[in-house]
Amino acid sequence: MSAEKTENLSWIDKRFPLTETWRAHLSEYFAPKNLNFWSFFGSLAILTLVMQIVTGIWLAMNYKPDATLAFASVEYIMRDVDWGWLIRYMHSTGASAFFIVIYMHMFRALLWGSYRKPRELLWMIGVVIYLAMMATAFFGYLLPWGQMSYWGAQVIVNLFAAVPVIGDDLSVWVRGDYVISDATLNRFFAFHFLLPFVLVGLVFLHIVALHHVGSNNPDGIEIKQGPKGNRWSDKAPADGIPFHPYYTVKDLMGVVVFLALFSVVMFFMPTFGGIFLEAPNFQPANPMQTPPHIAPVWYFTPFYAMLRAIPPMWNSQFPGVVVMFGAILILFALPWLDRSPAKSMRYKGPIFKVATAVFAVSFVMLAWLGMQPASDFYTLLSQIFTGLYFAFFLLMPIYSSIDKTKPVPERVTS
Repeated sequence: MSAEKTENLSWIDKRFPLTETWRAHLSEYFAPKNLNFWSFFGSLAILTLVMQIVTGIWLAMNYKPDATLAFASVEYIMRDVDWGWLIRYMHSTGASAFFIVIYMHMFRALLWGSYRKPRELLWMIGVVIYLAMMATAFFGYLLPWGQMSYWGAQVIVNLFAAVPVIGDDLSVWVRGDYVISDATLNRFFAFHFLLPFVLVGLVFLHIVALHHVGSNNPDGIEIKQGPKGNRWSDKAPADGIPFHPYYTVKDLMGVVVFLALFSVVMFFMPTFGGIFLEAPNFQPANPMQTPPHIAPVWYFTPFYAMLRAIPPMWNSQFPGVVVMFGAILILFALPWLDRSPAKSMRYKGPIFKVATAVFAVSFVMLAWLGMQPASDFYTLLSQIFTGLYFAFFLLMPIYSSIDKTKPVPERVTS
């Protein structure tokens, strides 16, 4: 490095910890040497968040949060704004890609035991990020002001009315009016614009917590334990390698593959057969005409299926609402439900592995059932898979305690 660059860097470091931050979080942050492709999804989550914020800001420049103009403004963006169609499809496809990446990231944490000590708080911050994502997506769902946006938001907002005593007032407060109207659109637009920046703050906390306790790995073994020192530093764990350049380069490969798949979907099938963008949403919202089948966008459908699986009680849908929100809130308890002596799925016993497989199948099936029209048979299936979903968590203290685990090695495997 030249003397001039060194002098400039020294000037910055005296006023801002640039070099210290680079070393702490990249060049001298030691990650396990055995991370595999599952580790891609953390960096891809950051990529998709940035993409959603950038494309969202550009869309907001031409979008009109007005009930009489919103749908037309989206059409204007698609037809008349230079590259507007590309930005809109990047945002709509990006929303689904964001949830796919996050679901894979959370499943990776489940496989590796990344919610176990000392990463309980890291996991809980991640669940808060997931809730913030769902809130952001919910507020953005109404903005196109298409038929499915309008009626889907109507159904979801009406769930608040099921809360005993305060339900009616709560639903009016959420809508800002007695029905979905211009006031609702304005406040949903404001929250949809604000929450991504809250997400950035939560992601920052998530990364700080991660780098404090260290990254987990497929073996679920702490690399800070055991022999210390390697060819990079005497202070480095023996099974750790610098995040930069090793994992920055590896993550770039994941980014290339992700962008290739993302581009194929965005350019050739942006609606993904009506899953990412529903056909009724290409029609302007009509409060006088209900679509024949109302369903939320796919990343909400597992919880929508749970809602429909629970029969009303005392002419109220409140039990279903409790189950739906309980399915998310129970994730906070996961670090204390798992009593297995092994963290990673590699060394857990057959009962835990079967339970995890059943849980994954149940979640996928609930997502599919939430897209289907209501029927007695689909309702029965939803009840079965909802029971299996909750059984995975509620029975975990029992089957994780009695399950026979494999011996856990002292050092990570290559």
